[in-house]
Formats: sequence, structure tokens, C-alpha cells
Amino acid sequence: MREQVIAHKVGARSGIAGQRRSSAAAQRPRRRESGGETLGTRFRAMLRYVPAILKVVLAVVVGILIFAGYRAAASASFFQVRAVEVQGIARVSSDEIQAIVRKEVEKTGVWKADLNGINARLERLPWIRTAVVSRVLPDRIRVRITERVPRAVVRTSSGRFRWVDDDAVLLGEMLPTDQLPPFFLRGLNEDDLDGARKENRERVAKFLELQHDWDAAGLSERVSEVNLIDIRDVRAQLAGDNSQIEVRLGSQDHGKRLQDALNVLDSQRQTPHGALISYIDLSQGKRAIVGLTSGVHTTSDGAEVPNASTESSSDKKTDRTSAAGAPRVRASTDDARTMENRTRRDDREKSSTDKKSENAKKPDTRNR
Repeated sequence: MREQVIAHKVGARSGIAGQRRSSAAAQRPRRRESGGETLGTRFRAMLRYVPAILKVVLAVVVGILIFAGYRAAASASFFQVRAVEVQGIARVSSDEIQAIVRKEVEKTGVWKADLNGINARLERLPWIRTAVVSRVLPDRIRVRITERVPRAVVRTSSGRFRWVDDDAVLLGEMLPTDQLPPFFLRGLNEDDLDGARKENRERVAKFLELQHDWDAAGLSERVSEVNLIDIRDVRAQLAGDNSQIEVRLGSQDHGKRLQDALNVLDSQRQTPHGALISYIDLSQGKRAIVGLTSGVHTTSDGAEVPNASTESSSDKKTDRTSAAGAPRVRASTDDARTMENRTRRDDREKSSTDKKSENAKKPDTRNR
């Protein structure tokens, strides 16, 4: 008999071999990764081997290099100012602002420009309320301007007409092309003092209040200027044919009192002494007192009253000195009256004492 030999299948043999190869590949050790350390870690590891003195020297050298680089960059020609942008101006001259900025930045360059100093320099100009200066690298400066808003025209002590804003800052002179205000302000204190600036702000605020009220009542056109030397004694100079007449309005109810004064004026114009009217006093808020250039004044009901202190036509416009001196004159008069009353009282007391002493002596005479 023949022996039967069972041969293995090739496919099975290849499958076993494949399993052995895959298991061998799985058991093969992984390659060690290299380059996992960061640059900073390597640098710190290197510094461990550098002596401390060398570290200090290295730090100093690096600092010097940085400072030298900064100086070189700041003084480089490409940081020199080549353009100045000006925004937000209407009355201020752009050329003037550019000239100021270029002068301030000429030596420092844009990089090291003193922006706060340029701000302060620009804000000293009359028409500029605020200035914001910024650098636009490498070679430009930008200036954003907020101008002051003119609110009233002031007639100064020298007779010039100048605009002022809400802060009573004197701005430029009124130009022929400017729109004329309804009336002017008079009495601004021109001293450069903190107290004067505060008073002037109050005067401007009072002026704007009067202008608003009189515009609403249609009275502004009949007024030429308002004297606010003392805001508690408002005085209005009339306009047109009545420009020689001053209306004294006191401290309150200025709209009503001005209307009453104009009504009195219109009625008095029909009388024989209408052309002699110098002022109308409604400061007490009661009857109007009409002052005449002839040295008398009349009340609103037409009764003439002697007036020793009536202003003449040359005194119808009071100046600062007379207005400031008026309270002192009144105070001196009051003091004199007080002293006179006190003297009279002392005389009466002395006379009464003498009479009592005489009466006390009479019984003694009778007893003797």
C-alpha cells in the first residue's frame, strides 16, 4: 500500500507567516524622539554654564544696544515732521496752528514730540477751547481743534467791540462781515484775576438771559446796549431816536420793567418835556421816575418833583468808577445820618438828665 502524504495548503502557510511577521512588527521597540526640547529650555541650560559676571555684562550690553537703537530711530530723518493735519477750525488760522506745531516738533521729531506741551501752547490762543494733538508715524502730526463759540459782543473800556464766549473769554474783534447782535454788553471787568473772571461769567450769563427774554417779548430792537457793571442794578441804553435815554431796571423783573418803561416813554413823548427825558428809573418796581435834563424829574403820573441829584445829559452813561463809588456814597450818607441821629439822642438824654437834677434840687430849697 502506498502512504498518503497530506500536503499543507499554501494559503494557510502564508497566513501563519503573515501573523508571525505582524506580531514581530508589533513587538519592535519605538525609535526615541529627538528635538523635543524648546529653544528657551536649551538657552536656560546654556546659561547654567555661564558665570554670573558674564551674565551681568551681557545684560548691560543688550541694554546699551537697545538704547542706542532707540536714539538712532528717534533721530532718524524719516521721523522729521513733513505734514501737519488741522481739523475742526472755522475762525482760527490753519497756517498759524501749523507754524506753532512745526516750531515745537522741529528739533524733537514726530517720535519724541511733546504732545501735551503742544496742546497747552495751542489752547492759549483766544479762539481755541481744546486742542487734541496726536502723532501719525512716521512723519505727520494731527491736530483736532474745538473752537470757542461767540455768544455776545462786548464794548470794552477802550471803545473796541470784541466777541466773548460763555466763559467770558475775550475773543477776536467783531468784523464788518459778522452778524450784528441785537444789543451790546457793557461793564466787563478787564482785570486778569480769578475773581474778575468769575464775575464776568455771571455778567455774560445775565446778558444771555436778558437777550432771551427780550427777544421773546420783541423788545431787543429798542435796546442799544446793557450796562452790567453791577448785575443787581441792570441798566439799558435805548436805541435809535432814544439813544440818549437810560432805563434803570434794578435786580429783577427786567422784561416787565423794560416794557413798562417803554410805555411810560411813549406816553411822555407827547408832553412838552418829552424831548428832555434823560432816564427812566423803574429799579424799585413801582412808579416810574422820569429824569429830565433840566434838573427835575417827574413820576409816571406827571407830577414834577425837585431833584437835587438828577443826572445831567452828560452823565446819562455811568462809568465803572461812578458805579463802583455809588454804594460808598450811599454808605457814607447812611453813616452820617446814623451819627446825626445818635448825637440828637445823646442831646435829648443829656437834657432829660439835667431836668431831673434840677427837679431834685427844688425840694431841698423849699425845705430850707
